[in-house]
Amino acid sequence: MKNFTIPYVNPRTKTALSFIADAFQDPLTGEVFPVVGGLPRFCAIDNYAESFGFQWSQFSRTQLDPISGTGLSERRFYASTGWSPADLGHCSLLEVGSGAGRFSEVILRTSPTAVLHSVDYSSAVDTNLSNNSVYRERLHLAQASIYELPFPDSSFDKVVCLGVLQHTPSFVDSIAALINKTRVGGEIVVDFYPIKGWYTKLHSKYILRHITRRMPKPLLLRIISYVTPRMLELFDFLCRHRLGLFTRFVPITDVRNFPVGLDHQQRLEWTIMDTFDGLSPKYDKPQRMQDVVQMFTSRNCRIDYAGIVTYEGGASTVVRAYKLLDAEVV
Repeated sequence: MKNFTIPYVNPRTKTALSFIADAFQDPLTGEVFPVVGGLPRFCAIDNYAESFGFQWSQFSRTQLDPISGTGLSERRFYASTGWSPADLGHCSLLEVGSGAGRFSEVILRTSPTAVLHSVDYSSAVDTNLSNNSVYRERLHLAQASIYELPFPDSSFDKVVCLGVLQHTPSFVDSIAALINKTRVGGEIVVDFYPIKGWYTKLHSKYILRHITRRMPKPLLLRIISYVTPRMLELFDFLCRHRLGLFTRFVPITDVRNFPVGLDHQQRLEWTIMDTFDGLSPKYDKPQRMQDVVQMFTSRNCRIDYAGIVTYEGGASTVVRAYKLLDAEVV
């Protein structure tokens, strides 16, 4: 069987790293990347993604299919990518932005021979490791920035980045980073928050974020947890009376696409989690579909699909692209 393991390199010099005691080292520059908690760290442990590290420490298992019993993560992953489990056992695979490991779990559980390389910029990698420790031999997990991925360029047959790009400082630079790590002929799949019109940001989330993204995360979570039960009642009242248009001004996530079958406590927990997810990140940058497509095509990629994919329990705005050449065209 072909070995699909990709070695770590210095993300800045691209030099192959040597493993020394509890660290990876660049043999040319001497730069050291520590291994902390069993995982290599190629960035500062605390950074702009700290809200996600906190979030996934609090909701570490909420979205895992074996725990929730919804199958939502599996449906979303395969609907978004258009892949099958059989595809994943015969390629080099990179997941950028793993969070607590909901999609890592899907990949490793449904494709028993898949070897997954996965990174996250936040300390959520520790949660992913805990959640997917049973797959440790096939899971190569590291903390790293999307802009400094610790792999050689043109290494991966498939690169997937779900639920991440809108939360990065530069959407276009993030796309370029994903393309750089993809082999010629390889596929990149991303999803993102879409701009649907002038009214997209006329929403409680974008109004409140001016304050909430600066708040201490534990305090913000306590406030959300306190107000959510009442706000959920108001949301449901508006929907029952065909006033759904006004739910955008209710300061919780839109719960209408939650999986069918969640019990009351699960629905409450998912609402708190998704509301925190919307109000806490430093960056939240929805995009126009045509702009994202241009980001790929201007960098020698062919678009295979650009649009909305639907699945039981939700919908995602997705772009799938194939890399045609290594040379970047701007």
